[in-house]
Amino acid sequence: MQAILIGFMGSGKTTVGQLLATELGTHHADLDDMIVQRAGKTISTIFEERGEAYFRQLEQQTLRDAIAQPGILSTGGGTPTIAANAAILKASPVPVICLTANDQTILGRVAQDTGRPLVDELGSQGLMALKQKRAALYRAAADVLVATDNLTPEQIVAEIKTRILRPVHRLAANG
Repeated sequence: MQAILIGFMGSGKTTVGQLLATELGTHHADLDDMIVQRAGKTISTIFEERGEAYFRQLEQQTLRDAIAQPGILSTGGGTPTIAANAAILKASPVPVICLTANDQTILGRVAQDTGRPLVDELGSQGLMALKQKRAALYRAAADVLVATDNLTPEQIVAEIKTRILRPVHRLAANG
């Protein structure tokens, strides 16, 4: 991988990941999609039939495999909140970029997406409580934080490219 995107739901991981991959001329992978493909079942079905422990085991193995592949990886919102996954992310030589957004931005984005059962289950207050609970875990797993409030996906990609490509330019300039 060239970059790994983490963050709360609605932070823009998938949208930004796809655009970043296109601009860098590489592949985009979504960890949740990879898990679904590997299991041959939806995530909700995996949880129902095998439980969270099995899902997390599958997620951890899929994360390890994904990091070894080229491209940009967008993780699930809960991925870095599991200690084993956070350790994998921190040990990776790939930059881990946490996309952040304030509560209003997140709520505005997830309200438009009907495919998020957790939004319906928790409601706005519960969702923001979960976001707050996870914030420190995201920061701990990340190498770089990028605030996405009031930015278009293109502007977010430009910021990420500046941050992850800057060391390459510095090395090239020094010789």
